Amino acid sequence: MEPIFLPEPGIPAGNSSSVAQEKFHVLLGVTGSVAALKLPLLVAELLKIPGLEVKVVTTERAKHFYNAQEIPVTLYGDEEEWQLWKGRSDPVLHIELRRWADLMVVAPLDANTLAKVANGICDNLLTCVIRAWDLSKPLLFCPAMNTAMWEHPITARHVEQLKAFGYTEIPCVVKKLVCGDEGRGAMAEVWTIVERVKRILEERDVPRQS
Repeated sequence: MEPIFLPEPGIPAGNSSSVAQEKFHVLLGVTGSVAALKLPLLVAELLKIPGLEVKVVTTERAKHFYNAQEIPVTLYGDEEEWQLWKGRSDPVLHIELRRWADLMVVAPLDANTLAKVANGICDNLLTCVIRAWDLSKPLLFCPAMNTAMWEHPITARHVEQLKAFGYTEIPCVVKKLVCGDEGRGAMAEVWTIVERVKRILEERDVPRQS
């Protein structure tokens, strides 16, 4: 797995800066909700957008729901955070990712990580990236949880806190959940998330590669 601060394989070092300028960098965060099953599809759909480069940050629990072999982009987790740093001159992965990304999308955002972010807790790679996030850049979050968890009063408080930070909610939807319950709490559809990313590209007048 190549460090993000080095040129990508096959790209001469002298050309790395010009290549980076042509790409719009999307950092996709995934947490331990059943909706993490959709990660391969979400990555595939994002990669269809011209000029987009995607990297994924995963929590350990999210790994339970997808096959890493189906993710065709660089995948970072807590293990990489600690393997990368050996001494004080080494890069800190959550800061490097924060610098690399133009946009962050957390999909799905489970109840546990929602609570952590709302309260400033940063005990894994993903929450550290969010805690260090450059607030001049957009961050989209897509809640996903059981209906009973969604309807708990604390959830609305946490969602509003994230909005107060300047993050943008892509609201969850009503459907029959994997647990069998039916109600609000399912992650927004993949196409909804992808369309929101496209809208941000248009708003920022990001040139599309042919």
